[in-house]
Amino acid sequence: MYTDKQLTCVDCGTEFTFTAGEQERFAQLGFTNEPKRCSPCRAAKKAAGGGGGGGGGSRGGFGGGGGGRGGGGGGGGPREMFSAICGECGKPTQVPFKPRGDRPVYCSDCFAKRR
Repeated sequence: MYTDKQLTCVDCGTEFTFTAGEQERFAQLGFTNEPKRCSPCRAAKKAAGGGGGGGGGSRGGFGGGGGGRGGGGGGGGPREMFSAICGECGKPTQVPFKPRGDRPVYCSDCFAKRR
């Protein structure tokens, strides 16, 4: 079913093995992308506070975004915020995800009214 694959780390350029067991585990967890980094670079990125993220689906929170792999709630420094225009009242706002443009984004007041 799965066979070991040789991949190249995007950070250090080293080849690493994506084992059949890891591939199976990724599939069980629903991950569709192969890892981009070798284990040492993954650990270094996680230790530096850049662990995972990404926008997966729409799970509440100011009109979409959220999801992803990585940091839960708390710790880890300030959260990156993105500028957007509220899809309801038109005023500028800051949201904790990068708006994709295919869904409206709401300011905190309009979002609270919609809940």
